[in-house]
Amino acid sequence: MKLNNIKILAISILSIFALASCSDDDNNIPPMASIDFSGSYMQKDQMGRPAVNTVFVNSDMKDAFNVTIPSEQGANFAAMFETNLKALSPAYANDGDTNALGLDAATFASVLATDVLTVSLDGTTTFYDGTNVLTGRALADDVITVELLLIFGGEDFSENPTLSDDHVDANDKNFLSSFPYLASPW
Repeated sequence: MKLNNIKILAISILSIFALASCSDDDNNIPPMASIDFSGSYMQKDQMGRPAVNTVFVNSDMKDAFNVTIPSEQGANFAAMFETNLKALSPAYANDGDTNALGLDAATFASVLATDVLTVSLDGTTTFYDGTNVLTGRALADDVITVELLLIFGGEDFSENPTLSDDHVDANDKNFLSSFPYLASPW
């Protein structure tokens, strides 16, 4: 359910590659050395945390946000994130309101505005497991519910319960315990 669209997209892309590579005439394939990679390239999009980018970046600022390097995003966009967070979530209605991490709206907005996935190199890798927060992302992590809890759940995850869960609690198939880890499609 949660990953069906991603599975369909992945299968479509793989099918395109498979069909494109099924040719009887291998003589028209240019060698890699002849491909020209010179020129100027520009980043057009970034979404380390897509749900956050989608919700908190104003539509007229999407292009500017997407080309700003992450080390500058907090300074440039935290105020917009804070405004949108306060407008969106009743959990931040009063001065001094915090989320379950103890972050007030301004502090949480500065965390959200820097669009990077943090990774613990020497500890548990998880989006949230009750103790560790934003130390990475495991396949089974319920990222959207965690984000909803941090945005709407208030100090102890009890505020706004109807806004704090997407009610998708697991993948439609179990993940594998060895590489490639993703469940086989259908």
